[in-house]
Amino acid sequence: MTPRLRDISITLSPGTPPWPGDTRFECGWKTTLSNGSAVNLSSITTSLHVGTHADAPLHVRDGWPGSHELPLEAFYGPALLVDLSEAKGEIQFETLEPLLKSENRERLILKTGCTIASGEFPNDWPTLSESCARSLLGLGLKLLCVDAPSVDQRDSQSLAVHKMLFSGNTFIIENLDLRRTPAGEYDIIAFPLKIMSLDAAPVRAVLLER
Repeated sequence: MTPRLRDISITLSPGTPPWPGDTRFECGWKTTLSNGSAVNLSSITTSLHVGTHADAPLHVRDGWPGSHELPLEAFYGPALLVDLSEAKGEIQFETLEPLLKSENRERLILKTGCTIASGEFPNDWPTLSESCARSLLGLGLKLLCVDAPSVDQRDSQSLAVHKMLFSGNTFIIENLDLRRTPAGEYDIIAFPLKIMSLDAAPVRAVLLER
C-alpha cells in the first residue's frame, strides 16, 4: 500500500493573513489567453513570511546565512508531531519531555492550534522557553516546525528562540496547517525554494505517514 501524503502547507492567496504590517500576498495577470495572448502569464508580490516558510538565519542577524544556504538535509527525514493544543504561554522542557516518546528527535513539529490557516492572524500562541529550546538542541534537534506564525512570542523583540536554534545549526519552518493531522511519527518533505540571500523562503511541506 502506498503511504498517505498529508499536505500541511497553507495555500497562498490574497486572503492569507500576513504578519500585521508585513507585505500581503498579491497576484495578477500580465497576459491572458482570453485577451488574445499566446499564454496566461501571472506575477506575485509578497513577503516571504506569508504562508508556510522556512526562516533563514539572516532573518535575525546580519552576516548569518541567507535563504539559498538552507541545507536540504534538515528539511527531509523522520519527524515527530507533538500536540500542544492545550498549552499556554512558555512551554518548559518538563512539559514537553513526556511527549517525546520516539527516538526520532531530530525534526520536531509542534501543533499549537494557533494558526493562520483559519483565515485570521492569532493574537497569541504557546512557544518554547529558551531553556526548553536549549534542551532540545542537546537532544540533536535539526528542524523545528510550528503551525503558529513564529517560534517566538508575538511581541518578542529579542527573538531569543530563533537565535538559539540558529546558533545550534537548527532550522525553522513556520505557518503550517496541522488542523487535520494527528500527533505521531512521520517523514517530512519540506524543501525551501532556492532564493538568493534573503531572510526566508516559501516551503511546500508534506508529511508521509509511516
